[in-house]
Amino acid sequence: MTEIISVRFRPGGKQYYFDPMGLTVAEGQGVIVETGKGLEYGTCVHRNTQVEDESVVQPLRPLVRLATEKDEKQVRDNRGREKEALRICQQLVERHGLDMKLVQVEYSFDGGKIIFFFTSDGRVDFRALVKDLAGIFRARIELRQIGVRDEARMLGGFGICGKPFCCSQFLNEFQPVSIKMAKTQNLSLNPTKISGTCGRLMCCLKYEQGAYEDAVKRCPKQESFVECPDGVGTVSAVNVLKEQVKVRLEDATDQPPKPYLTSEIRVVRSGKGKRPEGYIAPPKAELEQLRTEEGERVRSGRKAGESPADLGEVLDRYLGDSSQRQSGGQRPNNGRRSRGSGQGQPQPKTQQPKQAQPHQKPLPKKEAQPGEAKGGQTQGQGQNHKRRYRPHHRRKPGGGQGAQQ
Repeated sequence: MTEIISVRFRPGGKQYYFDPMGLTVAEGQGVIVETGKGLEYGTCVHRNTQVEDESVVQPLRPLVRLATEKDEKQVRDNRGREKEALRICQQLVERHGLDMKLVQVEYSFDGGKIIFFFTSDGRVDFRALVKDLAGIFRARIELRQIGVRDEARMLGGFGICGKPFCCSQFLNEFQPVSIKMAKTQNLSLNPTKISGTCGRLMCCLKYEQGAYEDAVKRCPKQESFVECPDGVGTVSAVNVLKEQVKVRLEDATDQPPKPYLTSEIRVVRSGKGKRPEGYIAPPKAELEQLRTEEGERVRSGRKAGESPADLGEVLDRYLGDSSQRQSGGQRPNNGRRSRGSGQGQPQPKTQQPKQAQPHQKPLPKKEAQPGEAKGGQTQGQGQNHKRRYRPHHRRKPGGGQGAQQ
């Protein structure tokens, strides 16, 4: 076993192992370590840990000391000088007319070396630029070309998920990502939806690729000929995450495809192709053995642990609800909307004290005048303007006319 500490020099950068030399280092503490470039300042990511000898490359470089306040001040001064160096280098690049984009400047801990990171589509002849920079800063100058992914890691930002870039947070190395991963995960092949800010395919496509590949092995391919509990048919859709398929049955071509679990089907022909010659579908009893309780729950849309509802119970519940709506002290209005209500609901009526009405004698029957129909309506209006029947106005016997005394 070997005791190590893990150190990172830049936020989101790669982690390196160093020998603590008997010192106890806490996470997040600044340290001065010896590297191939000389003394460098870094931040401890993982404290003292014992690891296997095979997991480290010997010999480990040593930890020089824990960072002091003076070291911290020197690091802050270097960060301030990096901004000034970036501005000066940008002016020189424009003066020389070079096709390059400056990304970042990095000062060494002692200030004896300056590294300029840039991106470019092709090779750049920057020899004249290096001479000008060396004459201005009086230090060793190095120009390093990087890719667009490294640029996104250095600059940082937020992805379409709303979180900081994975490459600037915890990814130590970039994993290869291909368009095949997007196809396996049934994602949209629109480049704007599966590409990151850097313009390359998103690194998170790699995270779940192993789970998708394992699920794809258990799922049939599209247009496969399968046997299922209700008969034989062709797979029309595959849901890899739920491990479900939709089968278009041969005996029910006029019905929509039925969902089944992958454990309920048997593949006869994988993928597109002709039906196997001489194939005879198994008897119905044998296919029924493929049915499972979980598959029935999926097809019925019930939740886990919920018992299937009896059809008679559902019918009684529906009839009971409808009878309660009809009863409850409300009189049906024959489908008509109640007067004075926008929604057809009965309005509460206020009780008015009844007053004694004097006895009135019925009026004598009026004879119809020429050009006037029965009931006081002119000809031509009797059929278009009929009296509306109101249930609360009861007609007296005799067609609404008072009985003659």
